[in-house]
Amino acid sequence: MNKIKKGDQVMILSGKDKGKRGAVIAVVSAGKVVVEGINIVRKHQRAMPMKGISGGIIEKPMPIHISNVGLYNPGTAKADKVGFRLLGDGRKVRYFKSTNEVVDV
Repeated sequence: MNKIKKGDQVMILSGKDKGKRGAVIAVVSAGKVVVEGINIVRKHQRAMPMKGISGGIIEKPMPIHISNVGLYNPGTAKADKVGFRLLGDGRKVRYFKSTNEVVDV
């Protein structure tokens, strides 16, 4: 079970987008995540008429290392550390370490 999952609201802890918030679009296998609106780069793309791709400069989000993001805690309005806990019925859930609230039920 990963501490950061697809669809989570995260806050950027370091880098050029420090302090911004966004949702996780994808978790890349090498310990990186793609967050919407974060780490946007401009890419020059060649036109490929056979595939229906137009050329030009496109903007797209690139992966950011998972250590540079923290799960957003709506109770404190800050990024928070995440731990794991077993519930009484045997389920393994994530919880915020500062407030001991369960993240996903």
